[in-house]
Amino acid sequence: MIDCHVHLWDPAEGFPWLRPGGEHHRVFGEDDLEQSGAGLDLAGAILVEASRGDAGETIALRELCRRRPDLVTGYVANLPVHGAGGPDAFRALLQELRDSRPNGMRLGGSSWTGTPEQARALVPVLAEAGVALELNLHRGALEAAADIGARHPGLTVVVDHLGNAPDPRTPEAGQWFRDVERAAASPNVVVKISGLLTQQHGVPPQRIAHMVRHVVDTLGPDRCLIGSDWPICLPRGSRADSLATSRLGLSHLAADQLDRVLHTNAVRVYGLDG
Repeated sequence: MIDCHVHLWDPAEGFPWLRPGGEHHRVFGEDDLEQSGAGLDLAGAILVEASRGDAGETIALRELCRRRPDLVTGYVANLPVHGAGGPDAFRALLQELRDSRPNGMRLGGSSWTGTPEQARALVPVLAEAGVALELNLHRGALEAAADIGARHPGLTVVVDHLGNAPDPRTPEAGQWFRDVERAAASPNVVVKISGLLTQQHGVPPQRIAHMVRHVVDTLGPDRCLIGSDWPICLPRGSRADSLATSRLGLSHLAADQLDRVLHTNAVRVYGLDG
């Protein structure tokens, strides 16, 4: 299995969203990541930016990926921190990094229009370079991914955390189910089954399984990834617990389909070595 969503951070290096005294306000380093994966039969992990707030985080992620390929098989950097230089400077950076460039670039915000305009201007460069765009939007992520995918058919758009799905017991869930179907119409949209231990805390497992199965059956097993969102998940459970929650709703898949969700799709989507 490739865990497609993990983070590392040191509060002393930035990360303004970390609150002093909070459960996440401590160093999570490569040794912690390695220990968290003990016994999980992992082939590696995708290291996702953690909003350090500067372009140096991209280089830090790159260096760890190069130093510990046994632990980190790829990395997703922060797109907005590269927006100020404009598309030409960003294009030059990707060319300079060559084979060690990011496997994806993440863009987050309240909604698509709530993301920085300068960052959105870099999306065509990602399409041109063959680097995945990763979306972490609080609202309308699946709808935005479908629109972006239609405008840039050569771009892979990865949607984090089932599109930050609402509690399936609420009225808002109906729109989410419809948005999954809309995303399915854009063949270059991929959905990451992640963050569920935290976001769906208290929701009965069968409800979570229904959501996961809806995504997998609607988009198809070739367009889904799996991730733990470690160490964000820790207040609710371990990395193993989080991955087990993400696997709810996958029991109906054939062995080859399950392997694609757990491993093969990550290799393709992120351009990994194998």
